[in-house]
Formats: sequence, structure tokens, C-alpha cells
Amino acid sequence: MIPAIFLAISFSGVDQLLAQSADWRNVKNGHSISTNGYCDQPYAVVLKNGKWLCVFTTGATAEGTGGQHIVSTVTEDQGKTWTKTVAIENPGSESASWAMPYLTRYGRVYVFYDYNGDKIHELNGQKNIREDMLGWYCYKYSDDEGKTWSKRYRLNIPKTKLDLNNDWKGEVQILWGIGKPVDVDGGMMFAFTRMGKYLIDNCEGWFFRCDNINTERNPDKLKWSLLPGNEQGLKNEKLGPVNEEQNIFQLNNGTLYCMERTISGHPAESYSHDGGKTWTLPQVPQYLNGIELKNPRACPRIWKCKNGKYLFWYHNNGSWNFTSRNPAWVSGGIEKNGKIIWSQPEILFYEDEVEKRMSYPDLIEQGGKYWITETNKEEARSHEVPVDFLNKLWSQFQINTVASKNLIQEWKQADLASKSTVTVPESNYQPGFTLDFRLRLGDLQPGQTIFSSKNNGKSVEVKTAEYGSVEIILKDGTDSSKWNSDPGLIPAYGEHGVTIIVDNGPKIIQFVVDGTVCNGRDFRQYGWGRYTVKMDDFRFLNIETGQLAKGQLQPQGQVTMLRVYNRPLMNTEAIGNQKNYMK
Repeated sequence: MIPAIFLAISFSGVDQLLAQSADWRNVKNGHSISTNGYCDQPYAVVLKNGKWLCVFTTGATAEGTGGQHIVSTVTEDQGKTWTKTVAIENPGSESASWAMPYLTRYGRVYVFYDYNGDKIHELNGQKNIREDMLGWYCYKYSDDEGKTWSKRYRLNIPKTKLDLNNDWKGEVQILWGIGKPVDVDGGMMFAFTRMGKYLIDNCEGWFFRCDNINTERNPDKLKWSLLPGNEQGLKNEKLGPVNEEQNIFQLNNGTLYCMERTISGHPAESYSHDGGKTWTLPQVPQYLNGIELKNPRACPRIWKCKNGKYLFWYHNNGSWNFTSRNPAWVSGGIEKNGKIIWSQPEILFYEDEVEKRMSYPDLIEQGGKYWITETNKEEARSHEVPVDFLNKLWSQFQINTVASKNLIQEWKQADLASKSTVTVPESNYQPGFTLDFRLRLGDLQPGQTIFSSKNNGKSVEVKTAEYGSVEIILKDGTDSSKWNSDPGLIPAYGEHGVTIIVDNGPKIIQFVVDGTVCNGRDFRQYGWGRYTVKMDDFRFLNIETGQLAKGQLQPQGQVTMLRVYNRPLMNTEAIGNQKNYMK
């Protein structure tokens, strides 16, 4: 075992004695559920006796290859160890995939999944095609904590124009789901996607609803409704041909809310006010400041928590493809006037290997604590998420206090005259650092040094950049990395709050300007940037202010306040700092 250097740090307002290598956001510090080849959609329910039952899709090799099947496993110690898996469907020539569990009020666990019951393995002369999204929607159940499973039952899905125009002219249906079943009006609903073109193109959202699943124990007497009640599923063609991976929850006022992924660079949300029979046209969700949320073609998972608040897992970038899933981000949601309002995002999890892709998570709540499962398709893991982190996230809408934890020093305008130097108390910046300052510019000319710091061959420099932005340049003596705020947020008039967060965990730089977390908006795919320079041993000893330009009609620029933290603040804390000035 390699010894770790322990540091007293505070992250998200929680004082802990942690090794830097034990950052809870690093997925490698989670508990493994499975590493058996391919592993996907590790979804869990908490049983009556407190055990967790997890189901997932697995196979000996890669996703979509032969032998793909679904299994269950149980943990009695909140995810630290898991029992040997039990096959819900055995591996064979026909795939069984995308298992989603539901726990009834009387303790039965149902699992809903795809099954290639039509035994399709060929299309247009091509043999051994991927077939894990072809065929039937099925379910099984267990009354003994997943030790044994019932026979297979099939759900009836009447054919629509979408099916009749697919590659098999309706003889085969193309479908799959990631929308874990949720409680709705005393019954249950889950979302799934139907495709009109092999493999996953021309997609629509559909919903199964069962109102007597919590009272009727005879599966032959379950009453199923397929929604919406028309010939077309949920989609907005203006967002592209891909409207998929729908998942839902029920608001406190009874309205249903759906989130889906698209290839527009954004997720899409929709509401139903009649139990799923009709839905509003899917639209790109916005933060409270009007900026649109971003997500690539990746799972847009939503949850309703027991406290009546909400969480949204996504990836906070505007890519259109299946990549760019590292890190995973989270927004907190609250209900206001019958709508969901999402907070600006925080980094939730990251992988050290940038190209790794984590996705298909689930949320577990037990005893006032929270865990999230996720997978990179090769390993599924569970992670406890600090309660204080989530509470801070949900507080973003009203927070207006200055973060005090790990605040090394604060300087006022009188200390920050042009070409002056301030001394920074000695500290350790291994987790990263935050520069929180107020800035008044007289001229937008790029390249003006706002302030800088050098130590032992390494440096941090903050300058004005193009189009009304600010950039930070990190140098480690060999290489340099830089990133800038979104364009246009810092005009040459008025005073502006700028927070630069340098996070040595995922090695990501973020900017928060006047309460807005930069997400690239329409200007660029990412609002956050990665850095490769080695800054974990950098120390601020002195900070020198630059000489900012004077505009034709504006006075000379000035830094009017500066705070240095020896940790990466949460974006929520940065917003609180900036709101405190404006209140």
C-alpha cells in the first residue's frame, strides 16, 4: 500500500480529514458492483429489510455482442460488498437487456427489460447484427429478494406508423428503456423509447402505466396502459431525429415531468397534466438565468428525492455524439409554480482517464443518506454522496453568503492598487484553489494583466481576453494551460464579480461571472476547460496586481476585491459570494 499524505480540507462545507487521493468525486474511490466484462444500467431498489437489490445488463465481452443478459445482486452493507449474481435471463443466442426494477409496496420486485423474442439476427442479408434493442418488452418478478425469478411475461405494444415504417415493416419492433419505474398516483409508470429506424434513429418516447401493481399480486390481472394515447410518441422534430432515453418523475402537485436526450447538444423536458395521456412539446430546459442546459447524446437521468426536491445527472457540454461523458455533473431542482427549476451545475464524478465514459446512474436513498450508482460499461460502482454537498446544491437559489471555509485571505480595493504586491499567508493548495474577485474595466483590450503570482518556477496569471472575457494562464515551468470565461460577460462598465475555480481533482477550470456559471452558451461546446500542467504543489506567496488600461470614457480599470481559497469552491458557493455583494 502506498502511504498517503493527509490534509485537513473542507469541500462543500464539510470538514473531513481526507487523503487527496480519496476525493469522493473520483469514481475509482467508489465500491465495485461488477467488473465481469460488460456491465450497464446498475439500477437498485431498497428492500423492506434494508438490503439493496441491484439489477444490470451484462455480458462476457462488449455491449451488443452475443450472450448479453440481465442479472441481479444484493448488498447488505450499503454497497461495500455484493452477492454472486443471479441470472434473471440466462445468456443465450437472444439478448435480454436494459433491466429496470420496481419495488411494490408489499415487497415484490418487478424487472422490466428488452428481449429478442422474435429471434432476429439478420437484416438485409447482414448476419449477426446487434439485436439487443429488437423484439419484446418483458418483465419478471421476484418474491424472495432476487434469489429466484418468475417466468417471463410480455407487455403488448400495438404497432404504430413508426413501427410499420421501420426496417422490418412492423414485423419487428425496435425499443429500449433507461427510465426506471417510479410511483405515480398509487401505481407505477416507466418510460421507454421506440425507434423507427435500425439501430437507434427516428426515436419517440412512450410510457407504460399500471395503476394496480401495488395491490394486485396476480400478474395476469395487472392493468396496463400504453401512453400517450395516440399514434405518435413524445418527440420534437426541431431538436433532431433523436428523442430518446426518456425518464420521468411526478411533481408534488401531481404533474408528470419527463427528461430526454437529443443530438442538438441539449436535453429536452416535457410536462403532462393528465397522467401521461398528453404531453407538452419537448423543449430545451433553461436555468433560472435563461441559459440553456447542455448535454451530449448521453443519459439525462432525473430523480425525485424523499425531501420533495430533485436531481439531474448530465454532462454539461454541447456535443452531439456518444462521447464527452467525463465528468458527470449534477443540478438540483426545486418545484416552483408547477415547473421544475434546475440549479446551475456542479461536478459530481470524474475519471482520471479523460476518455472514460460514465453514465446510466441510479439514486439510492436510505436513512437520510444518498448513494449513486454508475458505470463506464466495464465496471459498475456505487458511491456515497455527502449530504452537505446536495443540501448546498439545493440552496443555490437563495444562497447569498460568503464562503468562509479555507478562505486564506481577503483584500479590499485599498490593498490592490496598480502594480502593488500583497503577501499571501502560507498554505497548501494540493486540492486546487479559487480566486474570487471584483473587477472594474476601463477598456476591453485583451492582454491586460489583472494579477499574477509566481513561485518555484510555476505561475498563475489572470488577464483580460477577447470579447469581454477574462482568462487564466497556468504554467508549471515546462508547459502551460489556459482557459477563459464565456465571451461578453464582462463589459467595460460597471463592477463585475469573477470567480475562477481551479480543481486539481478532475483538473478542470471553471468561471463564474456575476452569478452565471460559464457553460459556453452558443459560443462554444464547453464552458469549462481542462488543464494538463502540474499545479498540485503550487503555492501562492505573493500576488502582484497589473496596471489596467483607461478607456476613453471610463476611468482606469481596478481590482476592487480579491479572495484566495486553498480549495476549489463549489459553483454554488461562488454564486453565494457574488450574490452577497449584490444583496
